[in-house]
Amino acid sequence: MVTIRSAVRGHLEMCKAGERVIVACSGGADSLALSFAIIKEAQKLALHVIGITIDHQLQKQSAQQGQRVMEQLQLMGIAESEVVKVAVNITDGVEASARRSRYEALDAAADKYGASRVFLGHTRDDQAETVLLGLARGSGTRSLSGMAIESGKYIRPLLAITRAQTVAACEEEGLDFWTDPHNSNSDFLRVRVRNEVLPVLEKEMGPGVSAALARSSALLRDDADALDAMAKELFSTLESQSMDIGVLSKLPRALRTRIIRMALYEAQAPQGSITAEHVSEIEALITSWHGQGALSMPGGVKVERISGRLSLLPPKP
Repeated sequence: MVTIRSAVRGHLEMCKAGERVIVACSGGADSLALSFAIIKEAQKLALHVIGITIDHQLQKQSAQQGQRVMEQLQLMGIAESEVVKVAVNITDGVEASARRSRYEALDAAADKYGASRVFLGHTRDDQAETVLLGLARGSGTRSLSGMAIESGKYIRPLLAITRAQTVAACEEEGLDFWTDPHNSNSDFLRVRVRNEVLPVLEKEMGPGVSAALARSSALLRDDADALDAMAKELFSTLESQSMDIGVLSKLPRALRTRIIRMALYEAQAPQGSITAEHVSEIEALITSWHGQGALSMPGGVKVERISGRLSLLPPKP
């Protein structure tokens, strides 16, 4: 537990006395160890910790598990705690839909309680799984960079900590952690990666594959951050709704694709709606022009090449 408390301490020390922070806790080893560490460290700093358990209502015993977590957090000495029930609208698979509902609920909880930070229990193992899934999907550097330690109000202090370490920490403190049945359900792709793919890689390539994947994600994040900053600076010099094709065509593709995304979002395309296919279609207007017509993008954005310029028209009111 010493290592985990050390991992959270630096993030908590950035808070002012009396500040409110949330820790998301499912009752699993990762989030339970995180909660214990945050509660104990926050007491030294006079911080107000709120425990939030998200009940996705996807399992029969979810309500009982939520109550159990509340009792555990209270025994640890938490200031406040709440079970937040969410209705998961399954539109693109259970995993993705549950994740979206979970973050929406945590966003709402942060607003409700006035919390400046929301702590999550993702570990190095989770990071390795995320990177491997990104590789399998042919993702770019941003997706392959995995989860950030800090992303807005969200803090993931355990990304250098292994799942084995969180289990050991719980056992050390006598914390009875919950094993989510979904974590052994091979219907879920992430579970298959965790329980089948990664063990084979570790066996065939030697121990340390998960650590290497996590290390690669950190290196890729550095590159992605640098490219994003460069693209943002270039974008600020362009007329976003009518960009010069000559300028765009001379840019390295890594910068051009980022600028295309920025322009689409500025033209009111919904956040997260732009795929690699959308960007490729627009790139063809720049680098493979042969008289193509206008393109319709998510959110009703219209993209067209007109007189040597890339025109992006926002949706009509």
